[in-house]
Amino acid sequence: MAAGDGEPGGEGTAPRLAARQAFRRFWPLTRGDRRWLVLICACVIAAALAETAAILLFSDLTDNALRQGSLSAFWVPAAQWLAVAVLGAGVGYMGNSLAVWTAERFVLRLRARVFAHVQDLPPHFFQRHRQGDLVERLTGDVESIEQMVVSGVVSTVSAVFSTVFFSVAAFRLRWDLALVTFLLAPLFWLAARRFSGRISSVARDERVADGAITSVVEESLGNVVLTQAYHRKDAEERRLGREAGAWMRASVAGARMSELYEQLVEVIETLCVLAVIGLGAWEISQDRMTIGQLLAFAAFLGYLYPPIRNLGQLGLTLTAATAGAERLAEILDAEPAVSDPPPGAAMAPWRVHGTVEFDGVGFRYPGGDRRTLAGVSFTARPGEFVLVTGASGAGKSTVSKLLTRFYDPAEGFVRLDGVPLYAMPLGFLRTHVTLLPQETLILHDTIRENIACGRPGATEHEIVRAARDAAAHDFIAALPEGYDTRIDPHTARLSGGQLQRVAIARAMLRDAPVLVLDEPTTGLDALAARRVVRPLRRLMSGRTTIMITHDLNLAPDADRILVLDHGRVVETGTHHELLALGGTYARLHGSGDGSPTGSLTGTGPQPTLRLGPL
Repeated sequence: MAAGDGEPGGEGTAPRLAARQAFRRFWPLTRGDRRWLVLICACVIAAALAETAAILLFSDLTDNALRQGSLSAFWVPAAQWLAVAVLGAGVGYMGNSLAVWTAERFVLRLRARVFAHVQDLPPHFFQRHRQGDLVERLTGDVESIEQMVVSGVVSTVSAVFSTVFFSVAAFRLRWDLALVTFLLAPLFWLAARRFSGRISSVARDERVADGAITSVVEESLGNVVLTQAYHRKDAEERRLGREAGAWMRASVAGARMSELYEQLVEVIETLCVLAVIGLGAWEISQDRMTIGQLLAFAAFLGYLYPPIRNLGQLGLTLTAATAGAERLAEILDAEPAVSDPPPGAAMAPWRVHGTVEFDGVGFRYPGGDRRTLAGVSFTARPGEFVLVTGASGAGKSTVSKLLTRFYDPAEGFVRLDGVPLYAMPLGFLRTHVTLLPQETLILHDTIRENIACGRPGATEHEIVRAARDAAAHDFIAALPEGYDTRIDPHTARLSGGQLQRVAIARAMLRDAPVLVLDEPTTGLDALAARRVVRPLRRLMSGRTTIMITHDLNLAPDADRILVLDHGRVVETGTHHELLALGGTYARLHGSGDGSPTGSLTGTGPQPTLRLGPL
């Protein structure tokens, strides 16, 4: 949208979610993989059983073979222990491999859902959020949610069943030592609870800082010419330094919290082991326990405490993941400004002729404090060229956003062939209305693909013909790789006018009955503008054309000119009629407002870019 057209700005604030709410929000996305989660959990349980059996076999080995000092008593329990270890390793490998596969499928599914939703959001959403921050949400935040939903479930099942099995084994070995072990186990839970709030806050700050760093890098690289031309290298480095400093502080704080928690858990674990060994030593002194039993129980503690500790750690992981969940929920809760009509309510497809009608249209951008359009009415018929002009902020670009249905009007109707736009599917509408926006939109791909995206499935002959009609074929063919030349919006291989002609070729290939041109010569010098105007004339031929522009050198060939002022149509007529009227249009024309075609010195006569005969 043109500056001043009423688009609001500002940053959104993510709503705070509890870990349980976040889990419930994203759990439905596992629907296609729940049978695999069940199989993974079965593998996890089998692995826990194998580890439990290994503990009991170790007890048998120490109590019998070692105490008897007999090698013959060693082989049977040793073979059993090895068999259990091999079985546990096989099951563990299968479960872990399947868990990774399932987790990545969840990440792909969630990222695709968020990406699809983002593409339906209105332009003002992207003005409120930095592009780099949105990229970070689609990468790092998505992966943090996987840690909560998929890996979190598997880890919980593993920790719970391991704790249950090892507890049963503990009481089977020595109920008194097991009792001491579990009396001290709540210390792990208390430690996790003590740290959860701090880790959640730090994780949230770190996720926001990650997005800020990505935004600064993306903005700086995208505006590297500005940075170099204005010698802003030091300023950009300081800006990145500020964001990186915030991330470093959050990251270091998070690492310190995690490390402090880990060390505290180590102390608690040592305390528990010492309590067990102390009680075991007393039991041995009373001849109520053997050294083999104590060694077996001590080895068992090495299996028991990790799942207990993991249960506490899981709470911290879930708490930290809520930071990413909050940021993704903000995107998913953002409502598209428009949607397809309900099933059965949409107009059946028809052969579109291209009559465009604005009927008493009024509009205010979401969050805006004033109406951008008020009572705008006009009709453009097939073959007509209607030019919409006005000062910056008059609402010109809003006309194109309503016609391509980025938004619906708050008042009145926009119709195509007499049918309100809201009554037809978005795909149908946008197939029949081609927008050539103010920004020359170029994909990071070959020239062929950039043209072909106007109509997927187009043949090579159709692509070349569109390029010829756009006066682009000659310079494309002169490139070493021709149509296979890879370009991007900042390519040095093509000039701004050449990139614009590639975009015009794309629009020609689309061959829609309605054409919307939003400032088609912005940023082009007089020579480049002349080269663009001729293919534009071919593109406009036979179509309903609405051109939004402040370049009044393009006005003489318009069938009708609409002059907007503060969102209202204040004048309408041909170029000569409006000049004779001596009103707003005449003042705009006399000021040369924004015209790109003046002489290099800014003096002398202004050349006229006519859309006349080829």
